[in-house]
Amino acid sequence: MLSKTTDQEAPVQAREESITVLGRALTSVISAGKEILAKRRPFAESAQGATESLVSLCSGLLEHRGEASGLALAQEVTDGYRALSATEQLAFFIRLATDFDIDQQALLSATERYRENPDYDRLQDITRAVEAPRQKLFRRINMAPDGTRTLVALRGDLLRVLRANPQLKAVDSDLKHLFISWFNKGFLELRSIDWSSPAVVLEKLIAYEAVHEINGWEDLRGRLREDRRCFAFFHPAMGNDPLVFVEVALVDEIPDAIAPLIDRNRETIAADKVNTVVFYSISNCHPGLAGISFGNFLIKNVVEVLNKEMEGLKTFVTLSPVPGFRRWLKSADLEGLADEALVDKLREPVGRVVEGVVQAALVRLCAHYLLNVKSGDLAKDPVARFHLGNGARLHKLHWGADTTTNGREQSGSIMVNYLYDLQKIEINHEEYFDEGIISASKSVKRMLD
Repeated sequence: MLSKTTDQEAPVQAREESITVLGRALTSVISAGKEILAKRRPFAESAQGATESLVSLCSGLLEHRGEASGLALAQEVTDGYRALSATEQLAFFIRLATDFDIDQQALLSATERYRENPDYDRLQDITRAVEAPRQKLFRRINMAPDGTRTLVALRGDLLRVLRANPQLKAVDSDLKHLFISWFNKGFLELRSIDWSSPAVVLEKLIAYEAVHEINGWEDLRGRLREDRRCFAFFHPAMGNDPLVFVEVALVDEIPDAIAPLIDRNRETIAADKVNTVVFYSISNCHPGLAGISFGNFLIKNVVEVLNKEMEGLKTFVTLSPVPGFRRWLKSADLEGLADEALVDKLREPVGRVVEGVVQAALVRLCAHYLLNVKSGDLAKDPVARFHLGNGARLHKLHWGADTTTNGREQSGSIMVNYLYDLQKIEINHEEYFDEGIISASKSVKRMLD
């Protein structure tokens, strides 16, 4: 049996009791606030559409001063938003972009006054004018017991329609700006998740796993056996709803395929044989938190925890997909990169049986894609961009490592080891962002010769 992680039951229980006490207090305050609002609304309001009604509530919340009634009003806004249909959501986003945008004339006037007399007070006038009222609105919505979760869901809904509605970019920018502050590293709590964790947390793992699907409770039990670990970041405002989690395998060699790692009938190796930690799945749980970085902190924290827990760990490595490879390959100019006679075969969907010459060509092209195809100065592939940005090294490519339908369609069945050399993480990180240098092993580089 491998050693177990430190018992967290007592602090978790204390935290949940504290949250329960706070929840009861908020409920009491909100109840009083509802009574106050009811007295101020002695007659039924005229019938309005759902979007118009919600906009009215938001306008009222923006101008509101009372604490108890303000909390009650904020909860009405969160309840109102969650009741909107997709069409009503889009209409509400458009109203957020127009009715709660900056006052351009006020901004121009403040700028002109600062030009005439550039002192601190006039600079503050510009600062106030440049912040859209919807930021204040979002902060007030956040006061509601479920305000943070609602705003995260709201941004997730917004991102789904943003490409087709670019006029909403300012709304997204304001939400992202607030989330960067609200979800900074100082507020995040690292928890180890095992089979004894609350059922609501375990259910979330099954629902949120985005890389290698968890097929029910028995499959999850296999992912949480003694030779596996799972760690997640939580935020106080999100309760038992994880923000991001990583699944970890404790093994005795660098893996070259995913199936053995997630096989629930695998043989468990002896604890004294474990020398390698494999990060084989990282899942971001909320689309509304896209662009808010958690994974880099998560991996570094997990490395620290495992080094304290277990002796003899020498290698920290991933087994990662290449989700952008096949998409790039379908339209890439392959002249000079591959034998012209093979091009059509290389662009075909990857089957379970592939000629050896095609396999070799695909792996070489994948190495080229990871090392040379960029988005700006950084790697184009999102998973590569993440791990290289964390300071990892592109260590090795494996053909046929993921033969699932998703693995073949996105990555051409290829998976990658990114090596976290603890002595070189910071150097690699700095070189990647400052100079665009991708750290790669000699074996990977030789594939391009």
